[in-house]
Amino acid sequence: MRKLSILFALFFSLFMWAQSSISGKIVDEDGKPIPSASVTVEEPGKDAIIAYSITNIKGEYKVTFTTPEQNVDLKIKAFNQKPSQKAVKNENQTQNFTLQPDATEIKEVKLKAKMITKRGDTISYDIKAFESKSDRTLADVLKKIPGIDVNKDGTVLYQGEAINKFYVNGKDLMEGGYGTINNSLPTGAVSKVEVMENHQPVKILQDKVPSENAAINIKLKKAVTMTGRGEVGVGMEPFLYNLKLTPMFFGQKNQWVVNYKTNNNGESVEREGNMLAFGSRWEGRRGQSAGNYWLSVDKASTPNIPEKRYLMNNVHFFSANILTNPFKSKEWELKASTSYTNNAINRDSNRETIYEIDTDFFKAGKITTTESNNLYSNAAKGEIIITKNAKKGFFKNTTTWNGFWNEDRGNTSTRYNMAVPDPTLKDIFIDESLSAPTGIIKNSLSTIIPWKEKLVNFMSYLSYQKDRQTLSAEYENFTDLGSGFDRFDQRISSSTLNANHSASVGFSYKRLTITPEVGLNLSFNEMNSQLFADGNLLGIGYQNNIKWNEINPYTQVGFNYKGNALNLSINLPLNMYGIDYKDLLRSKDSEISKTVFEPTFYGSFDFASFWKVSGYGGLNYRYGDFGSVYDGSILTSPKSLNFRDSNLLPENRNINSSARLEYRNPLNNLFFNVRYSYNDTKKNIITKSRPFASGASAVTLEFIDNNSFSQTESAEIGKYFPKFKTNASVSFTNRDSNSFSILVDQNNVDNYIESKNNAQTVAVKFNNTYFSWMSLDYNISLNWNKNSDDYRNNVNKNSGWNHNLNLFLYPIENHTVGLVWDDVTTSQGATNLRNSFYDLSYQYTWAKKKIDFEIKWLNIGNKKLYETISYNTTYFSTTRNSIEIRPSQVMFTVKFNFK
Repeated sequence: MRKLSILFALFFSLFMWAQSSISGKIVDEDGKPIPSASVTVEEPGKDAIIAYSITNIKGEYKVTFTTPEQNVDLKIKAFNQKPSQKAVKNENQTQNFTLQPDATEIKEVKLKAKMITKRGDTISYDIKAFESKSDRTLADVLKKIPGIDVNKDGTVLYQGEAINKFYVNGKDLMEGGYGTINNSLPTGAVSKVEVMENHQPVKILQDKVPSENAAINIKLKKAVTMTGRGEVGVGMEPFLYNLKLTPMFFGQKNQWVVNYKTNNNGESVEREGNMLAFGSRWEGRRGQSAGNYWLSVDKASTPNIPEKRYLMNNVHFFSANILTNPFKSKEWELKASTSYTNNAINRDSNRETIYEIDTDFFKAGKITTTESNNLYSNAAKGEIIITKNAKKGFFKNTTTWNGFWNEDRGNTSTRYNMAVPDPTLKDIFIDESLSAPTGIIKNSLSTIIPWKEKLVNFMSYLSYQKDRQTLSAEYENFTDLGSGFDRFDQRISSSTLNANHSASVGFSYKRLTITPEVGLNLSFNEMNSQLFADGNLLGIGYQNNIKWNEINPYTQVGFNYKGNALNLSINLPLNMYGIDYKDLLRSKDSEISKTVFEPTFYGSFDFASFWKVSGYGGLNYRYGDFGSVYDGSILTSPKSLNFRDSNLLPENRNINSSARLEYRNPLNNLFFNVRYSYNDTKKNIITKSRPFASGASAVTLEFIDNNSFSQTESAEIGKYFPKFKTNASVSFTNRDSNSFSILVDQNNVDNYIESKNNAQTVAVKFNNTYFSWMSLDYNISLNWNKNSDDYRNNVNKNSGWNHNLNLFLYPIENHTVGLVWDDVTTSQGATNLRNSFYDLSYQYTWAKKKIDFEIKWLNIGNKKLYETISYNTTYFSTTRNSIEIRPSQVMFTVKFNFK
């Protein structure tokens, strides 16, 4: 926390020393207020705007700026009025203006829209300014806009932080699962992309409770729009197919999106159903549903390259979302959605590990492990949401059902080639299978009711989840876990019932809102497990029948200040944790009863028109989760036997803090941010494992206090150069962290190891559409890593880089030639492994019908393996990993818009 205080002191000392504010009112000669007049502050003798403001409907303005100059020029401009200019001192003051009429007959007007404009907390981007001839969907353009980035999973970031809402024409149809719209909305239907900073999605709280996140609103050209995107493609490998059909409708009362996508060419379209934005806590509880997976097969590695390079899939994904106003009042919205996924994935990888010297863990030699998988999944979801989001009240109820049916297959082989032959080491072969059905139903309710000058909030969340899993493994020559059995069958069934209820009352005084709250969180969990060997149930040491129940009553008070420039949010909760672990087989009962104070703080301050500084700090405690302890051993994977002793329940204390400085100037298209975060975790338990040469491990717990931390510093600057139609950004990240573990060597000695890591990354992004015959996108990131452990006093350094080039040429109207070059390199010592991929495409556009005909040749060099190299400082071992990827393939695709 001391580092955070120093950082804040530095921010304020640099940027608060010369801050001034000028406010006033602008009227015409009749004394009537003039709205939408522009007010700019400029340094004398320079044509450079340092701050600006726009008058409101009452003709009022306020502009805040920072400059070392003693005097500044204040300039006023308004339509049909004579411009006015006045030299004023650099100090806080009031300046009123009366403008004289200046009506002019305009014979011809040519309007040139600004690429980036700012009004209040909303920044608008003209999408045409950033679009190239090869761009077809919103996702193609969004990542080129200054200040905006898109993660590999589709999450949209603004100034490095995930957005909390994704609207289309002001409506939230997708409720966080916006990947479908982002990937299928044609650019031709979009007018502007609006970023709403500090966005509070609950309207009744917008002037009372600040938010640290931004939202994005996609403003369409028409209020009523029927659009969408489709693709039909076939190819050879020996046979490939790709079908995408996504019609959309956006009206003033109704919106809907229907989506069906299927392919076997390496595109994971099913991820479009993932939740990427979670709104505000006042909307209720939202989250991505998943099974509670206790067991897994050994899985082949996946490379750090675009999925289209390696994903061997056969997927079908269907989804439908609808939004309507069911009542006469437009404040009420009904949303319904459903989705279904059927997917099959094949993976293969080979791992070769060379142990350089004899250690207490492994003997010198080479061990080769091959892993192969067939992963089958089915998932279904249904959801109904009814919402009233108005200035005079809020109501939201969400009912969700999820079903997952996963069937995973795998086989693993381990081969030994030791420096000194060891007859006890025989090659190992394992056939594996896992069946894992899951069912989840949940309901979230939140309502905010105005009562006189107060706001009353009730929240309720209920969920029930049932998981059943069966892991089977057949072995040949495998004795590392101390058994001579040929087959294991691990069975687990578990259930979880959660109930969370709270009530709060908000008291407002001017810009301050005080919200006392009381709540009760309940969680009831059960788990049964049995391990069978060669068809026979093993003894009590391999069985579990446990209950893990939590009761968490709490009370808290929140203080929220929402000002024009300053926003503060402080929560002061007092939590009472009661946790009861029962082992019914062993008549064992462990309990935790704690009362703890867990405060959080968030604050932001906007100054000098374009600058913003913000900070966050929090303290929280965790006392384990369901599954963190159990007294019967569980075969969590075919080569991992886990035993988590419950003699002491987990106790973790976590302190986290962050600070951020941002600069967003739409006048010169410049965006900049610096971020710092620090996390400190104190635990009472360390994982203790005994590794085997085959990759197997026996895992238990050791009760030792330990502290781990992570610290990250990052900076990013981006600018759009309109004269050259170029958007460029540079970012840097430095991260330090440590972790603790206990490894048991071959002499049964416990080795307490602290591992430290330092990682640095520099990334450059560049796109250019200056030439009418060419567009270019180029991204490169370079990384350096340093790993060490105090047990061996061994230090290792490695590095790598990853770059992507997308070059499109337009030699003739409606003809496009594309080149894609992906390159990933890892370096370890004198070894450099380079993975280069090249794609070539040709596209003809039937302009009249807006249809594209594309032929694409992927992986021209027919590269079949992706290779990486790494070093383990504890084992003095080098591992070379080879992953099977997609071979060369040719696809012919027809792409079209629905309207």
